[in-house]
Amino acid sequence: MLLLTKIVLAGPIGYGICQTSCSAFVMACYSATGFTWGATLAATAPASILVCNAAYGTCQTACATVLLGPTL
Repeated sequence: MLLLTKIVLAGPIGYGICQTSCSAFVMACYSATGFTWGATLAATAPASILVCNAAYGTCQTACATVLLGPTL
């Protein structure tokens, strides 16, 4: 049965869904720490915001694999 399935690239739709999920996550993370996503804190950002930013970066990296990776 697996031989009859075709590999399809997730493409822009999967990437868009992934990006939306990452954005929702980082907004929730910032809200939980009492900050607004997009506000510039530069070098004065507290550790909680740095954790949110790192998680967001990891999520964005995962989205790149969704865009380029095959799905069944």
